[in-house]
Amino acid sequence: MSDSRDTRRHRSRRLVRIVAAPTAVALSALLLTACGARDDAETGSAATSCVDTSKDTIKIGSLHSLTGTMAISEVTVANSTKLAVDQVNAAGGVLGKQIQIVPEDGASDPKTFAEKAEKLISSDCVAAVFGGWTSASRKAMKPKFEALNSLLFYPVQYEGLEDSKNIFYTGATTNQQILPALDYLKQKGVKSLYLVGSDYVFPQTANREIKAYAAANGIEIKGEDYAPLGSTDFSTIVNKVRNAKAGAVFNTLNGDSNVAFFREYANAGLKAADMPVVSVSIAEEEVTGIGPQNIAGQLTAWNYYQTVDSPQNKAFVDAYKSVFGAAKPTSDPMEAAYTSIFLWKNMVEKAKSFAVTDVQNAADGVSFDAPEGTVTVDGSNHHITKTARIGEIRPDGLIYTVWDSGKPIAPDPYLKSYEWAKGLK
Repeated sequence: MSDSRDTRRHRSRRLVRIVAAPTAVALSALLLTACGARDDAETGSAATSCVDTSKDTIKIGSLHSLTGTMAISEVTVANSTKLAVDQVNAAGGVLGKQIQIVPEDGASDPKTFAEKAEKLISSDCVAAVFGGWTSASRKAMKPKFEALNSLLFYPVQYEGLEDSKNIFYTGATTNQQILPALDYLKQKGVKSLYLVGSDYVFPQTANREIKAYAAANGIEIKGEDYAPLGSTDFSTIVNKVRNAKAGAVFNTLNGDSNVAFFREYANAGLKAADMPVVSVSIAEEEVTGIGPQNIAGQLTAWNYYQTVDSPQNKAFVDAYKSVFGAAKPTSDPMEAAYTSIFLWKNMVEKAKSFAVTDVQNAADGVSFDAPEGTVTVDGSNHHITKTARIGEIRPDGLIYTVWDSGKPIAPDPYLKSYEWAKGLK
């Protein structure tokens, strides 16, 4: 049945109130994002929500790059988000309501992510948005969620040094991925590193952290090179890496640039046995795109692999393959996105409310027995506990754990517990 004229006028007035969020608040959020400062309560907005809880459905946004250079990584994350929603709906929904996904394409462009986020919040009136991959996309969206007072669930490992009352970070922060990888290399006797990354905020910030760690742990940085996001020419960089003769390469490339880099690496005769590469943005689906023959033996640092041996993971892998195809692998960001839906559901049900403030207040201590293991929300910084895993890529295209932290690591996004990190911002 169509809405009445009065209902439409009422909804329009509610949307106007949201779009008219105070300019000063939005500017404040932008300034804090630019300098990487902590986000306190003052950055939030009193924007009026247009989320409609009067029906038997509740809308959420799914915002991923379905096109462009990041589609190789993000399409499957959108798929796992849908899988989780379908499972929640089949089990009765959230507070008795069925979840309705409003899908959007971030098109591998931070500006587009910001525009689509605003549309989802202000026009589609979603209760939360699930998405983003690159830190550039997250930082572009962050002021929108803060000014319009909505929630973003961000499922990908990132560089840390950030928190926000309007974002739940369900991927790893630095002390749950990058630092365990560096500790592992140090334990293996690696004395020097070459840093290769995409030219944007995550690799640049991560490499500042890596260099600070290296300086404090007697590791030499042999070189540091960046390529534009989406770059496919790595002949010069690989030649420099080969000549540097580092103990290992730390790789923070993103998207389909990894395909070109590892093919060039293999063509140059560089092998994992001689100069291993540790990657923090290559998961099972990227291995398929690169070709296992070009990357077998190389290392990854994540919190989840398809090969994790647990009943929860077996159920997740079986369910994913049954829907999207037996040849389709699962990966860390997909698992984090899947987990995000269940964490949001558990927060909402603990709060007995879809309201942003109620969900925020209920978040602390909410947990989920995820495919990666049990994860728990830290209400003070909106990150979750994660088990660190170092994996080796095998010829079958899957990644197998060669080391893990043994238990979930509490999130420390600002690296407060590390003396060498005190000067980082």
